[in-house]
Amino acid sequence: MCGYDCPLGEGTNSALPEGGESFLHLCCSRVRGRRSRDPRDCGFDNRCMGRYNGWVVIMNAIIQRNNSTEQFNEARSTRHLAMITNKTALITGGASGIGLGIAVQLASEGYAIAMMGRSSEERVRDSIDKVKSFGVPVLYISGNVTSDDSRRAILQKIDSEFGRLDVLVNNAGVAPKVRMDILETTEESFDFVMDINLKGTFFLTQLAANSMVEAVKRGIDTAPVIINISSISAYTSSTMRGEYCISKAGMGMVTALFADRLAEYGIGVFEIRPGIIATDMTAGVKEKYDRLILEEGLLPIKRWGTPEDIGNAVSILCSGKLAYATGDVLNIDGGFHIRRL
Repeated sequence: MCGYDCPLGEGTNSALPEGGESFLHLCCSRVRGRRSRDPRDCGFDNRCMGRYNGWVVIMNAIIQRNNSTEQFNEARSTRHLAMITNKTALITGGASGIGLGIAVQLASEGYAIAMMGRSSEERVRDSIDKVKSFGVPVLYISGNVTSDDSRRAILQKIDSEFGRLDVLVNNAGVAPKVRMDILETTEESFDFVMDINLKGTFFLTQLAANSMVEAVKRGIDTAPVIINISSISAYTSSTMRGEYCISKAGMGMVTALFADRLAEYGIGVFEIRPGIIATDMTAGVKEKYDRLILEEGLLPIKRWGTPEDIGNAVSILCSGKLAYATGDVLNIDGGFHIRRL
Protein backbone atom coordinates (compact mmCIF):
# COMPACT_ATOMS: atom_id res chain seq x y z
CA MET A 1 0.00 0.00 0.00
CA CYS A 2 3.01 2.25 0.23
CA GLY A 3 3.46 2.00 -3.52
CA TYR A 4 6.51 -0.26 -3.33
CA ASP A 5 5.77 -3.46 -5.22
CA CYS A 6 2.21 -3.35 -3.92
CA PRO A 7 -0.72 -4.82 -5.89
CA LEU A 8 -2.57 -1.56 -5.32
CA GLY A 9 -0.20 -0.04 -7.83
CA GLU A 10 2.88 2.11 -8.21
CA GLY A 11 2.60 5.77 -7.37
CA THR A 12 -0.03 5.27 -4.67
CA ASN A 13 1.68 7.85 -2.49
CA SER A 14 1.89 10.53 -5.14
CA ALA A 15 -1.81 11.40 -4.95
CA LEU A 16 -1.85 11.74 -1.16
CA PRO A 17 -1.41 14.89 0.88
CA GLU A 18 1.71 15.42 2.91
CA GLY A 19 1.93 12.75 5.60
CA GLY A 20 0.09 10.20 3.49
CA GLU A 21 3.07 7.92 3.04
CA SER A 22 3.52 7.30 6.74
CA PHE A 23 -0.23 6.85 7.06
CA LEU A 24 -0.15 4.10 4.46
CA HIS A 25 2.76 2.41 6.20
CA LEU A 26 0.73 2.43 9.40
CA CYS A 27 -2.26 1.03 7.54
CA CYS A 28 -0.16 -1.83 6.21
CA SER A 29 1.29 -2.63 9.60
CA ARG A 30 -2.15 -2.73 11.22
CA VAL A 31 -3.56 -4.98 8.52
CA ARG A 32 -0.67 -7.37 8.84
CA GLY A 33 -0.57 -7.20 12.62
CA ARG A 34 2.98 -5.84 12.61
CA ARG A 35 4.53 -2.82 14.25
CA SER A 36 6.95 -2.20 11.40
CA ARG A 37 6.38 0.72 9.04
CA ASP A 38 9.02 -0.45 6.60
CA PRO A 39 7.40 -0.36 3.13
CA ARG A 40 9.24 -3.56 2.25
CA ASP A 41 7.48 -5.41 5.09
CA CYS A 42 4.22 -5.85 3.24
CA GLY A 43 2.85 -9.29 2.36
CA PHE A 44 -0.29 -7.93 0.72
CA ASP A 45 -3.33 -10.11 1.28
CA ASN A 46 -7.09 -9.86 0.75
CA ARG A 47 -7.66 -7.85 3.93
CA CYS A 48 -5.66 -4.93 2.59
CA MET A 49 -8.03 -3.44 0.06
CA GLY A 50 -10.94 -2.95 2.44
CA ARG A 51 -8.87 -1.30 5.13
CA TYR A 52 -6.94 0.75 2.60
CA ASN A 53 -10.13 2.18 1.15
CA GLY A 54 -11.69 2.95 4.52
CA TRP A 55 -8.62 4.57 6.00
CA VAL A 56 -7.51 6.58 3.00
CA VAL A 57 -10.96 7.96 2.13
CA ILE A 58 -11.42 9.25 5.65
CA MET A 59 -7.86 10.53 5.87
CA ASN A 60 -8.22 12.47 2.62
CA ALA A 61 -11.54 13.94 3.72
CA ILE A 62 -10.08 15.20 6.96
CA ILE A 63 -6.91 16.63 5.44
CA GLN A 64 -8.67 18.21 2.49
CA ARG A 65 -11.24 19.81 4.76
CA ASN A 66 -8.88 21.74 7.00
CA ASN A 67 -5.42 20.21 6.77
CA SER A 68 -5.58 19.49 10.49
CA THR A 69 -2.75 17.27 11.69
CA GLU A 70 -4.51 16.90 15.03
CA GLN A 71 -7.66 15.53 13.40
CA PHE A 72 -5.59 13.34 11.12
CA ASN A 73 -3.95 11.70 14.14
CA GLU A 74 -7.32 11.33 15.84
CA ALA A 75 -8.80 9.61 12.80
CA ARG A 76 -5.76 7.37 12.47
CA SER A 77 -6.24 6.05 16.01
CA THR A 78 -9.99 5.48 15.79
CA ARG A 79 -10.58 1.74 15.78
CA HIS A 80 -13.66 1.60 13.56
CA LEU A 81 -11.79 3.09 10.59
CA ALA A 82 -9.86 -0.16 10.17
CA MET A 83 -12.80 -2.08 8.77
CA ILE A 84 -12.63 -4.76 6.12
CA THR A 85 -15.27 -4.88 3.41
CA ASN A 86 -16.14 -8.55 4.01
CA LYS A 87 -18.99 -9.29 6.33
CA THR A 88 -17.61 -11.10 9.37
CA ALA A 89 -18.96 -14.18 11.14
CA LEU A 90 -17.89 -15.56 14.51
CA ILE A 91 -18.56 -19.27 14.92
CA THR A 92 -17.93 -20.96 18.24
CA GLY A 93 -16.83 -24.55 17.91
CA GLY A 94 -16.13 -23.66 14.29
CA ALA A 95 -13.20 -25.97 13.62
CA SER A 96 -15.05 -29.28 13.55
CA GLY A 97 -18.39 -30.94 12.91
CA ILE A 98 -21.39 -28.68 12.44
CA GLY A 99 -19.33 -25.58 13.18
CA LEU A 100 -16.87 -26.34 10.40
CA GLY A 101 -19.74 -26.97 7.98
CA ILE A 102 -21.07 -23.50 8.83
CA ALA A 103 -17.64 -21.88 8.52
CA VAL A 104 -17.03 -23.44 5.11
CA GLN A 105 -20.43 -22.35 3.81
CA LEU A 106 -20.07 -18.74 4.94
CA ALA A 107 -16.47 -18.58 3.72
CA SER A 108 -17.66 -19.75 0.30
CA GLU A 109 -19.98 -16.73 0.29
CA GLY A 110 -17.16 -14.29 1.05
CA TYR A 111 -17.50 -13.87 4.81
CA ALA A 112 -14.42 -13.25 6.89
CA ILE A 113 -14.42 -16.05 9.44
CA ALA A 114 -13.51 -16.00 13.12
CA MET A 115 -13.53 -19.35 14.88
CA MET A 116 -13.30 -20.04 18.59
CA GLY A 117 -12.51 -23.48 19.99
CA ARG A 118 -10.85 -25.28 22.86
CA SER A 119 -8.23 -26.98 20.70
CA SER A 120 -4.86 -25.43 19.95
CA GLU A 121 -4.41 -23.82 16.56
CA GLU A 122 -1.95 -26.56 15.58
CA ARG A 123 -4.52 -29.30 16.19
CA VAL A 124 -7.11 -27.67 13.94
CA ARG A 125 -4.71 -26.47 11.26
CA ASP A 126 -6.39 -28.59 8.56
CA SER A 127 -9.78 -27.04 9.36
CA ILE A 128 -8.34 -23.53 9.31
CA ASP A 129 -6.65 -24.18 5.97
CA LYS A 130 -9.90 -25.56 4.55
CA VAL A 131 -11.71 -22.34 5.40
CA LYS A 132 -8.81 -20.22 4.15
CA SER A 133 -8.93 -22.01 0.80
CA PHE A 134 -11.86 -19.77 -0.15
CA GLY A 135 -9.55 -16.76 -0.07
CA VAL A 136 -11.18 -15.00 2.87
CA PRO A 137 -9.61 -13.66 6.06
CA VAL A 138 -9.66 -16.31 8.80
CA LEU A 139 -9.00 -15.87 12.50
CA TYR A 140 -8.78 -18.69 15.06
CA ILE A 141 -8.74 -18.14 18.81
CA SER A 142 -8.08 -21.00 21.20
CA GLY A 143 -10.32 -20.41 24.19
CA ASN A 144 -13.28 -21.60 26.20
CA VAL A 145 -16.70 -20.03 25.88
CA THR A 146 -17.16 -20.52 29.63
CA SER A 147 -14.36 -18.04 30.30
CA ASP A 148 -15.12 -14.33 30.40
CA ASP A 149 -11.51 -13.63 29.43
CA SER A 150 -11.81 -15.87 26.36
CA ARG A 151 -15.12 -14.34 25.33
CA ARG A 152 -13.74 -10.82 25.54
CA ALA A 153 -10.49 -11.83 23.84
CA ILE A 154 -12.20 -13.17 20.71
CA LEU A 155 -14.37 -10.06 20.31
CA GLN A 156 -11.41 -7.76 20.86
CA LYS A 157 -9.40 -9.73 18.31
CA ILE A 158 -12.22 -9.51 15.77
CA ASP A 159 -12.47 -5.78 16.37
CA SER A 160 -8.74 -5.20 15.89
CA GLU A 161 -8.36 -7.52 12.88
CA PHE A 162 -11.65 -7.08 11.03
CA GLY A 163 -13.29 -4.01 12.55
CA ARG A 164 -16.78 -5.47 12.38
CA LEU A 165 -19.00 -8.35 13.50
CA ASP A 166 -22.04 -9.13 11.37
CA VAL A 167 -22.92 -12.69 12.39
CA LEU A 168 -22.58 -14.66 15.62
CA VAL A 169 -23.20 -18.40 15.46
CA ASN A 170 -23.38 -19.98 18.90
CA ASN A 171 -22.45 -23.52 17.94
CA ALA A 172 -20.13 -24.64 20.75
CA GLY A 173 -21.71 -27.44 22.72
CA VAL A 174 -20.91 -30.61 24.61
CA ALA A 175 -22.71 -33.76 25.67
CA PRO A 176 -22.20 -35.25 29.12
CA LYS A 177 -18.85 -36.96 29.51
CA VAL A 178 -20.73 -40.01 30.78
CA ARG A 179 -24.40 -40.66 30.11
CA MET A 180 -26.27 -41.24 33.36
CA ASP A 181 -29.87 -41.72 34.33
CA ILE A 182 -31.36 -38.47 35.65
CA LEU A 183 -31.80 -40.26 39.01
CA GLU A 184 -28.01 -40.46 39.19
CA THR A 185 -26.71 -37.41 37.29
CA THR A 186 -24.03 -35.52 39.22
CA GLU A 187 -23.74 -31.79 39.81
CA GLU A 188 -20.33 -31.91 38.16
CA SER A 189 -21.80 -33.27 34.93
CA PHE A 190 -24.72 -30.84 35.08
CA ASP A 191 -22.45 -27.83 35.56
CA PHE A 192 -20.04 -28.96 32.83
CA VAL A 193 -22.79 -29.14 30.21
CA MET A 194 -24.73 -26.07 31.31
CA ASP A 195 -21.65 -23.84 31.57
CA ILE A 196 -20.70 -24.44 27.93
CA ASN A 197 -24.06 -24.96 26.26
CA LEU A 198 -26.08 -22.30 28.05
CA LYS A 199 -24.16 -19.96 30.35
CA GLY A 200 -21.29 -19.39 27.93
CA THR A 201 -23.71 -18.92 25.05
CA PHE A 202 -25.74 -16.35 26.98
CA PHE A 203 -22.80 -14.19 27.99
CA LEU A 204 -21.02 -14.36 24.63
CA THR A 205 -24.28 -13.32 23.00
CA GLN A 206 -24.54 -10.44 25.45
CA LEU A 207 -21.07 -9.16 24.50
CA ALA A 208 -21.64 -9.62 20.77
CA ALA A 209 -25.07 -8.03 20.92
CA ASN A 210 -23.68 -4.90 22.56
CA SER A 211 -21.01 -4.70 19.85
CA MET A 212 -23.64 -5.08 17.14
CA VAL A 213 -25.89 -2.45 18.72
CA GLU A 214 -22.97 -0.04 18.79
CA ALA A 215 -22.30 -0.65 15.08
CA VAL A 216 -25.94 -0.05 14.21
CA LYS A 217 -25.98 3.19 16.22
CA ARG A 218 -22.84 4.38 14.39
CA GLY A 219 -24.60 3.88 11.08
CA ILE A 220 -22.32 1.08 9.87
CA ASP A 221 -23.71 -0.70 6.80
CA THR A 222 -24.57 -3.95 8.54
CA ALA A 223 -27.60 -6.14 9.23
CA PRO A 224 -26.42 -8.24 12.19
CA VAL A 225 -27.70 -11.74 12.84
CA ILE A 226 -27.33 -14.05 15.84
CA ILE A 227 -27.93 -17.77 15.33
CA ASN A 228 -28.10 -20.34 18.12
CA ILE A 229 -27.43 -23.95 17.20
CA SER A 230 -29.69 -25.93 19.48
CA SER A 231 -30.97 -29.49 19.01
CA ILE A 232 -34.06 -31.65 18.72
CA SER A 233 -33.16 -32.44 22.34
CA ALA A 234 -34.69 -29.06 23.22
CA TYR A 235 -38.06 -30.83 23.19
CA THR A 236 -37.19 -34.54 23.07
CA SER A 237 -36.73 -36.39 26.34
CA SER A 238 -33.50 -38.36 26.77
CA THR A 239 -33.41 -39.46 30.38
CA MET A 240 -29.84 -40.69 30.09
CA ARG A 241 -28.55 -37.18 29.32
CA GLY A 242 -31.02 -34.88 30.96
CA GLU A 243 -28.52 -32.06 31.46
CA TYR A 244 -28.01 -31.85 27.69
CA CYS A 245 -31.76 -31.63 27.04
CA ILE A 246 -32.17 -28.91 29.67
CA SER A 247 -29.32 -26.88 28.18
CA LYS A 248 -30.83 -27.00 24.71
CA ALA A 249 -34.31 -26.16 25.96
CA GLY A 250 -32.80 -23.17 27.75
CA MET A 251 -31.19 -22.04 24.52
CA GLY A 252 -34.67 -21.63 23.09
CA MET A 253 -35.45 -19.00 25.71
CA VAL A 254 -32.08 -17.31 25.13
CA THR A 255 -33.12 -17.00 21.49
CA ALA A 256 -36.51 -15.54 22.36
CA LEU A 257 -35.09 -13.06 24.89
CA PHE A 258 -32.43 -11.65 22.60
CA ALA A 259 -34.80 -11.62 19.62
CA ASP A 260 -37.19 -9.48 21.66
CA ARG A 261 -34.51 -7.18 23.04
CA LEU A 262 -32.60 -6.60 19.79
CA ALA A 263 -35.49 -6.23 17.35
CA GLU A 264 -35.50 -2.45 17.68
CA TYR A 265 -31.98 -2.39 16.25
CA GLY A 266 -32.81 -4.62 13.28
CA ILE A 267 -30.76 -7.51 14.69
CA GLY A 268 -32.34 -10.86 13.89
CA VAL A 269 -31.97 -13.73 16.34
CA PHE A 270 -32.77 -17.29 15.30
CA GLU A 271 -32.47 -20.85 16.52
CA ILE A 272 -31.59 -23.88 14.42
CA ARG A 273 -32.46 -27.29 15.81
CA PRO A 274 -30.36 -29.93 14.06
CA GLY A 275 -31.54 -33.51 14.09
CA ILE A 276 -29.30 -36.53 13.83
CA ILE A 277 -26.15 -35.14 12.22
CA ALA A 278 -23.11 -37.18 11.22
CA THR A 279 -20.27 -35.73 13.32
CA ASP A 280 -17.67 -36.97 15.79
CA MET A 281 -20.22 -36.42 18.57
CA THR A 282 -22.60 -38.98 17.06
CA ALA A 283 -19.97 -41.44 15.81
CA GLY A 284 -20.44 -43.65 18.87
CA VAL A 285 -24.14 -44.21 18.14
CA LYS A 286 -23.87 -44.65 14.39
CA GLU A 287 -25.01 -48.27 14.37
CA LYS A 288 -28.05 -47.44 16.50
CA TYR A 289 -29.21 -44.59 14.29
CA ASP A 290 -28.42 -46.37 11.06
CA ARG A 291 -30.98 -48.93 12.16
CA LEU A 292 -33.53 -46.38 13.36
CA ILE A 293 -33.27 -44.21 10.26
CA LEU A 294 -32.84 -46.76 7.51
CA GLU A 295 -34.84 -49.69 8.84
CA GLU A 296 -37.35 -48.46 11.43
CA GLY A 297 -38.53 -45.22 9.79
CA LEU A 298 -37.53 -42.77 12.53
CA LEU A 299 -37.30 -39.94 9.98
CA PRO A 300 -39.48 -39.07 6.98
CA ILE A 301 -36.25 -38.15 5.14
CA LYS A 302 -34.37 -41.41 5.42
CA ARG A 303 -30.78 -40.30 5.85
CA TRP A 304 -28.39 -38.78 8.34
CA GLY A 305 -28.07 -35.02 8.34
CA THR A 306 -24.72 -33.45 7.51
CA PRO A 307 -22.85 -30.35 8.68
CA GLU A 308 -23.45 -28.98 5.18
CA ASP A 309 -27.20 -29.14 5.81
CA ILE A 310 -26.76 -26.88 8.83
CA GLY A 311 -24.38 -24.60 6.94
CA ASN A 312 -27.00 -24.09 4.26
CA ALA A 313 -29.60 -23.20 6.88
CA VAL A 314 -27.28 -20.64 8.44
CA SER A 315 -26.70 -19.18 4.99
CA ILE A 316 -30.42 -18.62 4.54
CA LEU A 317 -30.73 -16.88 7.91
CA CYS A 318 -27.79 -14.62 7.06
CA SER A 319 -29.07 -13.77 3.59
CA GLY A 320 -31.11 -10.73 4.60
CA LYS A 321 -34.19 -12.23 2.98
CA LEU A 322 -35.90 -12.82 6.33
CA ALA A 323 -35.86 -9.23 7.50
CA TYR A 324 -39.43 -9.41 8.82
CA ALA A 325 -38.70 -12.40 11.03
CA THR A 326 -36.93 -12.89 14.34
CA GLY A 327 -37.04 -15.40 17.19
CA ASP A 328 -37.95 -18.22 14.82
CA VAL A 329 -36.87 -21.84 15.09
CA LEU A 330 -35.67 -23.70 12.00
CA ASN A 331 -35.86 -27.48 12.28
CA ILE A 332 -33.14 -29.15 10.19
CA ASP A 333 -33.95 -32.68 11.27
CA GLY A 334 -35.18 -34.75 8.34
CA GLY A 335 -38.76 -34.21 9.51
CA PHE A 336 -38.21 -35.64 13.01
CA HIS A 337 -40.38 -32.89 14.55
CA ILE A 338 -43.47 -33.98 12.61
CA ARG A 339 -45.94 -35.89 14.75
CA ARG A 340 -46.83 -39.02 12.85
CA LEU A 341 -49.16 -41.98 13.35
